Amino acid sequence: MVLLITSTGTPVLAQSAQFLPEIDTHLKLNSFMRVYLQAKDDRDEGASNQFSVGPSIQVYLKPLLKLKNIATFDLDDSKARAFVLETGYRSVTAPNTPPTNRMETLVTFHFPLKTGFRVSDRNRTDLDWKSGQFTWRYRNKFMVERTFAAHSYHFIPYVAAEPYYEGQYNKWSTTDLYAGCLFPVGKHVQFNTYYEHENNTGKKPNQQKNDIGFALYLFFR
Repeated sequence: MVLLITSTGTPVLAQSAQFLPEIDTHLKLNSFMRVYLQAKDDRDEGASNQFSVGPSIQVYLKPLLKLKNIATFDLDDSKARAFVLETGYRSVTAPNTPPTNRMETLVTFHFPLKTGFRVSDRNRTDLDWKSGQFTWRYRNKFMVERTFAAHSYHFIPYVAAEPYYEGQYNKWSTTDLYAGCLFPVGKHVQFNTYYEHENNTGKKPNQQKNDIGFALYLFFR
């Protein structure tokens, strides 16, 4: 991660760290389907100030025993499934600019590793319409996480990397790096605190930004 952040051979526009709040409310409908509503401060691709909100639906397979054992203390039960299919809509708004209508399609694979580690590979496609113009991008997020115990409490640190392929630039133009931790609280609440570094080479000069994220996840049946 240090190499990716520092080894830039072109001019870079640096930005100070910004705070990214988010809330996701999940409702499990049955053993293989869940819906959720997401609202977040969205700074993808170097955006300075934009907000996204919208619903999604997830469909997944039966849980794998190894994944289920690893994800025992994680309130997100989709992580116990080897395959998760998701689709959703987001309305992305920003000051003094027309809104963006976004359709999202995601396919996520989860793999158990030895010593309690879990790997996630999320493949996401965004289809955007804004003022009659269409753009698209593909994002691949690779994450490694593990649950640790402190007396009777359990927390879940993780690291992740997510490159973006931008249709408007016809290249891999953005890379996000994450380091964070999940904190389950009771049966319905989980917090996600993380640091994010983004390097955007689609715009000139290159843009780098650092964000501090705080997400509240709510889970209901």
